[in-house]
Amino acid sequence: MPVKKLIAFLDENNVKYLTIRHSSAYTAQEIAAKAHVSGKEVAKTVILKIDERMVMAVLPASYEVDFYLFREIFGTKKVTLASEAEFKYFFPDCEVGAMPPFGNLYDMEVFVAESLTEDKDIAFNAGSHTELIKLSYEDFERLVQPRIFKFSKKIVSFPKDLEERWVEDY
Repeated sequence: MPVKKLIAFLDENNVKYLTIRHSSAYTAQEIAAKAHVSGKEVAKTVILKIDERMVMAVLPASYEVDFYLFREIFGTKKVTLASEAEFKYFFPDCEVGAMPPFGNLYDMEVFVAESLTEDKDIAFNAGSHTELIKLSYEDFERLVQPRIFKFSKKIVSFPKDLEERWVEDY
């Protein structure tokens, strides 16, 4: 079941959304495949530590955080992934790793990758590893008011045979 406070927040703000149930999945790419949603439309939520401050980074499933860009933007040397042990208490109503990208509901600053803003709709974990919520990006931005900048890059994947040959050569 989706997080109650998220559903209440969306309903209070008259947002149209769709709940999508799928079999258990833990990575954003897996979720996209199981829910039959484009990997570009699935927004993954990543918790980062900038120095010692926890923040929420939201980006397309088919992208990854570029830590160099984050360090440049914030003028710091220390930007790291937060461990599940470090952030799980911020999201007591969510399964670990399935938090929705609504940091405003959890007193956490939200940064959105510029590449995500190109989508008309986005889908994201609804607090569990078996449900997504899909809504317009415009509604998401209006409700969350994230800071938007370029901090991600497309995940590059090699065809399996090419990857195996590359690993053997090096």
